[in-house]
Amino acid sequence: QVQLVESGGGLVQPGGSLRLSCAASGFTFSTYPMSWYRQAPGKEREFVARITWSGGSTNYADSVKGRFTISRDNAKNTVYLQMNSLKPEDTAVYYCNADRPTGWFRWGQGTQVTVSS
Repeated sequence: QVQLVESGGGLVQPGGSLRLSCAASGFTFSTYPMSWYRQAPGKEREFVARITWSGGSTNYADSVKGRFTISRDNAKNTVYLQMNSLKPEDTAVYYCNADRPTGWFRWGQGTQVTVSS
């Protein structure tokens, strides 16, 4: 079955960096665009970044543009999110998922990112 396993989160000071990973299995990873989302306490899940199946095109939420970089390795069925210049408002649980016309796969457990001094 489909599995999405996010990792790489943690506690970081403002201005710091983290690299998140999402290992996917159970579907043909290389044929789907992939996205990162996040959900802060008391808020709805929101879009963060998207990458096409080939990695040739990316787009970002305005709040992270210029600070975050999404990438993928289709040989490893993994999508990454490099996060630099982190801010307290980036604190959230981060999730990945595939962009499908029929809707998202079942969500993984996510990885917690906490930005605090």
